Amino acid sequence: MSKNFSFEIQHTDKYTGARAGIFHTPHGDVLTPVYMPVGTQATVKGVYPRDLKEAGSSIILSNTYHLYIRPGDELVKKAGGLHKFMNWDGPILTDSGGFQVFSLTKLNKIKDEGVYFNSHVDGSRHLFTPEKVMSIEENLGADIIMQFDECSEYGYTHAQSQTAMERTDAWLKRCLDAKTRDDQALFPIVQGNMYDDLRLESLRRAKPHATEGIAIGGLSVGEPKQRMYEILDIMRPHLPEAVPRYLMGVGSPDCLIEGVKRGVDMFDCVLATRVARNGTAFTSKGKIVARNGIYREDFSALDENCNCYCCKNYTKAYIRHLINVNEMLSSMLLSLHNITFLHKLMSDMREAIFADSLNDFAKGFYSNYEN
Repeated sequence: MSKNFSFEIQHTDKYTGARAGIFHTPHGDVLTPVYMPVGTQATVKGVYPRDLKEAGSSIILSNTYHLYIRPGDELVKKAGGLHKFMNWDGPILTDSGGFQVFSLTKLNKIKDEGVYFNSHVDGSRHLFTPEKVMSIEENLGADIIMQFDECSEYGYTHAQSQTAMERTDAWLKRCLDAKTRDDQALFPIVQGNMYDDLRLESLRRAKPHATEGIAIGGLSVGEPKQRMYEILDIMRPHLPEAVPRYLMGVGSPDCLIEGVKRGVDMFDCVLATRVARNGTAFTSKGKIVARNGIYREDFSALDENCNCYCCKNYTKAYIRHLINVNEMLSSMLLSLHNITFLHKLMSDMREAIFADSLNDFAKGFYSNYEN
C-alpha cells in the first residue's frame, strides 16, 4: 500500500468475521463497513453535497464512461479534477466504465486490444483500452480507481466466462503498467461469473496486485441472491486481509447485511436514489411505496426511527401528494431519506461488530424488516 493510503482493521466480529476499519485516503478517512452513494454524472441525483455530508456520506462514486462522454475527462481535468468540478472535498471512487460499455452501448465489439463501442448519446464510435481508461481516470482524479475489466453477462457459459476472466486479468496488467499517479489507489476486479473455479482463479491472479484494495465485480447482475452469497462464501477464505474489500453494485439492505457478514468492507449502488424517484422509501419496517392511497391521510413520518431532514419535517401524506402532482421535491426528500437510512444501517452494523453481536443485530433487523 502506498504512503497515500492505508487500511486499519479496528475490530473483527468473532462470530462472523465481519470487519470494522478505517480506510485512510488523500481526501479523508472512511469508516468501514461503508455504503457509497453513486454520483454517476458527477452528482448524486437530487441531493446537495451539503446534505450528503449531513446524512453521513464520507465517500461517493462517479462513472468513468458517462463523464468521458459528457462533459469529457479533459474538461474535468481543466476544472481541477472531479473534487473541484463537483465541489466534493471528501474521497471519490470512479469505476472503469467497463460495465456501462457492455450494458449501455450498442454495437460494441470486444477484442483483446479493448472494446469498440458506439456512444449511447450520439452514436459516435469510441475505443476503450486499459491504457485509455487509466488516462481518463487520472484526468478525473478520484482517490480510488478501478481497472478496466470485462463483466460477463449472467447466463454466460463456462467457456465464455473464462475468456472474459482471462481478458480481465490481462487488462489488469496493462492498467498497472499505464498508471502514473501515486495519489490514486487502483483496485483490481475479480470476475468469473457464477463459476466457482473461475472466481477462485480470478482472485488468485488479482490478489498479488491488490496492494491498496480489491473489488468483486459481476455480482448482483440478475442471479439469485443466494447464489451471490455462495460465491462470496467461496471467495472469502482467499480474500486479502490487509486491504479494503469492495463489492460492486450492491446496495439493498439485506445484501448489505449479508455482505458485511461475509467480510466485505465497501459497497455502492444506485438503488437508493433510483427507487426514491419511483416513490419508494426504505424504512426500519420494510419498504414503503409512498404513492399508495393508504398514505393519503397518514400524517406520520416515513420512519419513526429515522432522524433525517425528511422524517423530521414531513409526513407520508405530504410526500404522497408531492409524488402524485409530479413535484421534484418528492424525489429529493426520498433520496435523502434512503441514503440516510443506508448510512445508519452501516453505522449500526459497525457498532455491532465492535460488540461481537452482528448476528444478533441481523436477526433483529430481519424480524422487523419486510421486503
